[in-house]
Amino acid sequence: MISTTDFKRGARILVDGEPFHIEDYQVQTPSARGAATLVRCKLRHVVTGSLLDKTFKSGEKFDEPDVAFRQVQFLYGDGESSHFMELASYDQFALANERIEDIVPWLTDGLNLNAVYWNGAVAGITLPQYVEAEIDMAAGGAKSDTASGKNLKDASLTNGLTIRVPLFIESGERVVVDPRTLEFIRRASK
Repeated sequence: MISTTDFKRGARILVDGEPFHIEDYQVQTPSARGAATLVRCKLRHVVTGSLLDKTFKSGEKFDEPDVAFRQVQFLYGDGESSHFMELASYDQFALANERIEDIVPWLTDGLNLNAVYWNGAVAGITLPQYVEAEIDMAAGGAKSDTASGKNLKDASLTNGLTIRVPLFIESGERVVVDPRTLEFIRRASK
C-alpha cells in the first residue's frame, strides 16, 4: 500500500482499478483551520498513456499495480495482428492491430520494443524514443534555399507517413525519427 505521503514521481498506483504512474504531484496545505491537506496529481495511465488530473486527501492509501515491462522484438505482421517475441523467454504472442494501431506503421522486422504486462497479460506495446525509417520520396527544395538544416521540405516514408526533413535528405536514405511527434532527428548511421 502506498499512502499520499509516499508519493514521488514515477511511483505506480491503482486508481479505480486502473494502473497509473505519477508524472507530477503537488501538496496543497489549506489556510482554513480543520481543512484537510490535499495532494494534486498528474497521472499517466500505464497501458493507454492517457493523462489524468486527480486530487486526493492526505493520508489516502492505494494498492500497487502488478505491472511489468519486458523487452520484446517484432517478428512479423499478418494484416490482422502483429506477432512479437519476448527476448528473455522466447515466448511468442500476437496483438490485434486495432489495439496498437498508432505504432503499426513503425513496426519493422527485428525492431526491439517494450511490452507492458498488467496482471500477467500483455496490455500494450511501447515504441522506443527514436525509430529508424527509410525515405520513400522527398520533395525538391527551392533554388534559393540553403542546406543549412533550417529550411525543411516534405518527405514521405516507406511506411506511408509524411515528415519534414532538411533539404539535404534524399530519397532512399535512412533517417531517425521521433514517432510521437513525427520529427526528424538525424540521418541513420550506416
